[in-house]
Amino acid sequence: METGELISLNRECEAIGIPSGVREVLPQGATVRIMQFLGSGYTVVDNRGYMMRIDARDADAMGLAAEASAVVDGSFKEDMVWDQLKTVYDPEIPVNIVDLGLIYDCAIMDIEAGGKKIDIKMSMTAPGCGMGNVLKADVESKLTRLPEVKEVCVEVVFDPPWNPSRMSEAAKLKLGFDLDYGDASLPTFGR
Repeated sequence: METGELISLNRECEAIGIPSGVREVLPQGATVRIMQFLGSGYTVVDNRGYMMRIDARDADAMGLAAEASAVVDGSFKEDMVWDQLKTVYDPEIPVNIVDLGLIYDCAIMDIEAGGKKIDIKMSMTAPGCGMGNVLKADVESKLTRLPEVKEVCVEVVFDPPWNPSRMSEAAKLKLGFDLDYGDASLPTFGR
């Protein structure tokens, strides 16, 4: 399937409105156009002109092969956390949440009973973004698949407020931002 090609759903499937975050069921026969596939979902535009996200597990409704949830093998390493975070994408913006500067803090702790606990503080590009719970769930899902990880806690915060100066240079280039944009006083957490 080509991006932008009109697709008729061969079964009903759940979709999440962008940016509202409202869930609805698209009926069999509804038509959509895939705008992008990044991370855990397809960003589509339906026949009403609404932008929506269809989870990768429902790819078969569009006649595509469903993506299997990959489990990461090996011994736990901090780089694995950042690698997984870089597979989570804002459904409106073709940039991962690390390069967007949405990850404010990542703390990895040993659990007394064995294993790891990961605490994430992340933000959204706008406080009213309805996709916050969707992105939060993506982060939790991806990080719980890591070896030795027993607990993941994701908190969505808005202090300090996100702004484009938090983006990596690669994200700014991809989105056409001036590389001189920004406030040097804000820390950069992107890796």
